[in-house]
Amino acid sequence: MTQTHYRACHLCEAICGLKIETRGEEILSIKGDPDDPLSRGHICPKAVALQDIHEDPDRLRYPVKRVSGEDGQHSWVEISWDEALDSTAEALMRSYREHGVDSIGVYLGNPAVHNYGMLTHQNYLFRWLRSKNRFSATSVDQLPHHLTSLWLFGHKSLFPIPDIDRSEYFLMLGANPLASNGSIWTVPDVKKRIKDMKARGGKLIVVDPRRTETAELASEHLPIVPGSDALFLAAMLNTLFEDGIADPGKLSAFTTGLDDVAAAVATFTPEHAAQHCGIEAATIRRIAKDFAESGAAICYGRMGVSTQIFGGLCQWLIQIINIVTGNLDKPGGSMFTLPAVDQVPRTGPGGFDRHRSRVRNLPEFDRELPAAAMAEEITTSGEGQIRVMFTGAGNPVLSTPNGRALDDALPQLDFMVSLDPYINETTRHAHIILPPTSPLEHDHYDIAFHINAMRNTTRYNPPVFEPASDKLHDWEIFTALGERVARALGEEPKELVAPHDMIDVGLQFGPYGKGSEHDLSLEKLKENPSGIDLGELQAMLPDRLMTADKQIHCAAPQALADLDRLASTFGDTPAEGLLLIGRRHVRSNNSWMHNYHRLVKGKPRDQLMVHPEDLSAHALKDGDQALLQSRSGEVTVTLLASDEVMPGVVSLPHGFGHNRQGIRMKTASANAGVSCNDVTDAAYLDELSGNAAINGVPVKLRAIA
Repeated sequence: MTQTHYRACHLCEAICGLKIETRGEEILSIKGDPDDPLSRGHICPKAVALQDIHEDPDRLRYPVKRVSGEDGQHSWVEISWDEALDSTAEALMRSYREHGVDSIGVYLGNPAVHNYGMLTHQNYLFRWLRSKNRFSATSVDQLPHHLTSLWLFGHKSLFPIPDIDRSEYFLMLGANPLASNGSIWTVPDVKKRIKDMKARGGKLIVVDPRRTETAELASEHLPIVPGSDALFLAAMLNTLFEDGIADPGKLSAFTTGLDDVAAAVATFTPEHAAQHCGIEAATIRRIAKDFAESGAAICYGRMGVSTQIFGGLCQWLIQIINIVTGNLDKPGGSMFTLPAVDQVPRTGPGGFDRHRSRVRNLPEFDRELPAAAMAEEITTSGEGQIRVMFTGAGNPVLSTPNGRALDDALPQLDFMVSLDPYINETTRHAHIILPPTSPLEHDHYDIAFHINAMRNTTRYNPPVFEPASDKLHDWEIFTALGERVARALGEEPKELVAPHDMIDVGLQFGPYGKGSEHDLSLEKLKENPSGIDLGELQAMLPDRLMTADKQIHCAAPQALADLDRLASTFGDTPAEGLLLIGRRHVRSNNSWMHNYHRLVKGKPRDQLMVHPEDLSAHALKDGDQALLQSRSGEVTVTLLASDEVMPGVVSLPHGFGHNRQGIRMKTASANAGVSCNDVTDAAYLDELSGNAAINGVPVKLRAIA
């Protein structure tokens, strides 16, 4: 019998609604759900790959243990859940007792936020293991957003979201939503939304070193030297103040520190910025004026500005521009969401620099250290050295800076366990791998991405397939490990509450729950499998602020101090040489998407993109093999001549490098490519936030002799 299932795609932040047709255990079709109030029937090529993931023969179904033969070669054998969980808990407790809790390291990857069981139940284990050596993909991605939100608005998750459907002017830096479907911005069908904005007279200005898919659609594309975005933004802010066109409007009543900010950016003139960023002073002034005079404008920046040496400063400057022009909390500007399960008032605001890493003295954020410090914390002896590692839904060997150093460090661990469905470049070093159920075998609610959505909606969906009784969801794995560790410590395990029950409570006691016109509950969402529309984003300040005094404190001392670093970095002489940036494709946002035929088919996407002028200067040509070198390493790349990148800039995509020995991902290995993070530098960080600087990395290009 044919059945129709409703689902939100979990493969990126757009959370597009799906209709999945099945017959028994067979998937017949995956299509967009036209009744989803957020995605409106739109899907991208990733959605159909859900079938590949579910059916992938390389995906682990049961726990495996790595064993060494007499010849020194490793192999994997399936073991029971009891053996896997008991052995893991014993290894964790042994290290805890012999070396202290900080001997246990934890890394959680990007997919963790796409599966609500990973979010709701981590604490069932880690509440007993409060190690300072915690890491995640946050510090190779969006940490500057969190830090800016904490400083300005009082909570790490209070992100201003572009209200594109009502905007008149959109200034976008270092973002390519046509490839990413939005990032810290849940915006399905973004191409149509951009076209609609332009059709009603609005403008999209894209500032990016590469003429991306989004830049092709823009009203204007401004190429910028990688790493100089903070200069451009500071010069814009300087213009707004100097020309007297800064006007916070209603925000003035609950905003402090703008005079201090104006004084701090007084020396950052457009003329100075133009020397370094490649955008003329007159253009910077024009953009500032047009932005201020627009009826509703958005300044938004993403990966390209977050993952560079001034990532934290960039995100702070972006929000200050929105504030001083009155475009924060304004329809058509940048607004705050009010999700049905509202985590902001119910979770801690986050904190910064409450402790530091042992080796390099790097600051924590939200009790996590920068991921760039992982390798050194494993290899450097002494109290607090990581001896046991827990990785969950992550592949940091390919996704964190100088992945080769981490690749070399992981075999030095006493024990490593990975909660992951694959033997990949990272998990191949594990002693035990604990595979969770397939994404289509568990229910789904998007806790994280409704916080970032350009419209307030909500949806819950049960599993498409019921898992076998001898398989475990990721939340059940965390719970089982937590129970074992608690008992070993002589403690009572935390009372078990299933994720869907947590969501039911969150819905009923949330802003649209009991006593509201929506009267939301889990049962009501089950009756509406395409989701429920909760309306456009609404102005909510100052009530939504989580600062103690309900004020926006613009003069963040750390950010103001970092302006001095910006000034000293960009002196009178522009830098020379090649700078490396990443790039994304709609079919491959991350390393874990390369084992699916539907996502890797087509033209190769792993080449180094180089401007023809730079190829000529290096006596190289399109299609050549060459060495790409940095301070930390080198890789052999295939060259792709393209004027999409500006001269002086080369671009290598993220997530490739599936050529390590011992991985079990057949399709990925056949499309291996090289890892850009074999040439990024773990020492090259945003000093303000600790975020990895994987864009704007100085590199050299050399012919192979």
